Amino acid sequence: MEYQFAKRMSNVKASAIREILKATADPNMISFAGGNPSAEAFPVKEIEKISADLLKNEPISILQYGITEGDQELLREATKFFNRYEQVTKDGDQMIITSGSQQIMEFAAKTLCNEGDVVICENPSFLGALNAFKSLGAVLRGIEYKDGQLDLEDLKQALSMEPRPKFMYLIPNFQNPTGMTMSLEVRKEVLALAKEYGVLILEDNPYGDLRFAGEAVPSIKSMDEDSLVIYAASLSKIIAPGMRIACCIAPQAIIQKMTVAKQASDVHSNLWAQKVMARYLHDYDMDAHIDRISMIYKKKCHLMVDEMKKHFHPSIQYTIPTGGMFIWVTLPESIDMLTFVKKALEKNVAVVPGNAFLDDDSKECHSFRMNYSTPTDEKIIEGVQILGELTYEMSKISS
Repeated sequence: MEYQFAKRMSNVKASAIREILKATADPNMISFAGGNPSAEAFPVKEIEKISADLLKNEPISILQYGITEGDQELLREATKFFNRYEQVTKDGDQMIITSGSQQIMEFAAKTLCNEGDVVICENPSFLGALNAFKSLGAVLRGIEYKDGQLDLEDLKQALSMEPRPKFMYLIPNFQNPTGMTMSLEVRKEVLALAKEYGVLILEDNPYGDLRFAGEAVPSIKSMDEDSLVIYAASLSKIIAPGMRIACCIAPQAIIQKMTVAKQASDVHSNLWAQKVMARYLHDYDMDAHIDRISMIYKKKCHLMVDEMKKHFHPSIQYTIPTGGMFIWVTLPESIDMLTFVKKALEKNVAVVPGNAFLDDDSKECHSFRMNYSTPTDEKIIEGVQILGELTYEMSKISS
């Protein structure tokens, strides 16, 4: 039988990351392609203890149906946690617990966009969010970077073009895939432009707590006094991604629409995971936990950067993040990026081609993404050396 699929899926392709990760099933493969937290970062014993207590003393609370908006205990604890250093929630805001941050991206597009509506995104940006937008018929309008920051002139032009965008999707802290952080000045300008043009901002902040250098920058949401910002806050990168718990904070009218969308999607997020997260936030020192995992990433990042400095050809450029999980590597125009990625895979090192993160993956791209949080120190040293040898090998071919 020939199957007739919905037109909305024609622009959505299988994740390049997932396709590459299939190759990493080979035990000899060194993968810099994932975006997983370090296995060292998981509070396994604490989660085990909380789970055992819940099953013994409150089994029905985690085995029965729950409320779509989320478990009340988690809503309280999450509100306290995300407001501990800045006021993220505003008068008139509400929170909903979702099954991971990507569900927030999907619900934003589902509740705000009609077929053909425009969503502004950074170019490059998080592939999962871009696919979520495209799957619901949204059209992406990418904004380039200039001197390490979002190009505000490019943004102004994109905001003034017809059709006017429904919202802009931004990852201000340790951006995926570049690892870059948006400055306070640019955040203020972005918020001012959102107000001027009447466009919402979807601020995705899964990595903000993973800072290991420099000073924290206020979120755009904390500066918003006009109900313009939808804030996606994840617990995946700081506790455990397999539990699929994230929180969306937004004006009540938006959350109410998202609640209806969630009722049509999965009714409510996993209650066991919600109860465990609530108890963990309440019982344990989150700042101490975050300090510990940030130091894990600091060590891994510095190791990868140091090895790149030693082994990469001088023509190769790369970001040096102050937090998060990723480094964005840019090859000279004389080296074809896709050929480089393919040859690296043949040498048992996996990285993600940069065009996968663009608003249009057919655009020319000379960059690729490397992840330092997942591989062991030994794999980082070995893999970077192999990539370094390849940078010299391909530089000779192109010269």
